[in-house]
Amino acid sequence: METRTRTLTKATLWQFLGLVVMALIGWALTGSASLGGGLALSNAIIGFATYVIYERIWARIRWGRSA
Repeated sequence: METRTRTLTKATLWQFLGLVVMALIGWALTGSASLGGGLALSNAIIGFATYVIYERIWARIRWGRSA
């Protein structure tokens, strides 16, 4: 089983990467760094919470694991 610390570390790094990508996309599409950054930050917060919950659910499922 994966530890909570590992799950949170993975989620944090993944969301940081997503935040940077979304900020660049938002800036490119809107022409505004603050609007693009705000959209990216909102997405990162929601995505982080969703990812942590998703990973913790899958950590409890034994299907597909080898011994």
